[in-house]
Amino acid sequence: MRYSVLTALLAAPALISAAPVQSVGSPAAAKQTVERYYAAIDRGDFRAAYLAWGDGGRASGKSFDRFRQGFAATARSRVVAGAPYGADAGMSQRWIQVPVDVFATLKNGERQHFRGSYTLHRVAEGVGAPASKTRWHIASTKLVAVR
Repeated sequence: MRYSVLTALLAAPALISAAPVQSVGSPAAAKQTVERYYAAIDRGDFRAAYLAWGDGGRASGKSFDRFRQGFAATARSRVVAGAPYGADAGMSQRWIQVPVDVFATLKNGERQHFRGSYTLHRVAEGVGAPASKTRWHIASTKLVAVR
C-alpha cells in the first residue's frame, strides 16, 4: 500500500506538467474570456465584466454606469460558448469569433435565451504592445432573442 501511495505522489508532478498550458492568445483563451465575462455578470462583478471589453470597457459602447444599469433587472446569467472559429490575423492584430447561447433569468422570474457570437480582438505578442493588449478582449457582439 505504501508503495502505491508513494508511486502516485511521485507521478503527480508528471501528470500536472503534462496538462496543456493555454496561451493567452489561443482560441481556448478566447472562449474562456467570454465564459469569464458571463461569470462576472452572474456574480454581480460588473467592473470585471466591463473590463472584458476592449479599450477599458469603452468597446461596449457604453459608460460603466450605463453598462451596469443594463443588468439591473437580471437575476442570473449563464453562457454556453461553442468552439471559436474564423480566426483572422492581420499584421499585428488578431480576431476570432466565439458562438454563444446566453440564458438569463430576470428578477421577475422571466427567462430569456439569446443566440449569436462575440468577436474578440487582441494584439499579437512581440510587437511591443503591453501584456494587457495581447489578451483577448470583446470587440463586439451580435445576439438575437430565441423564441
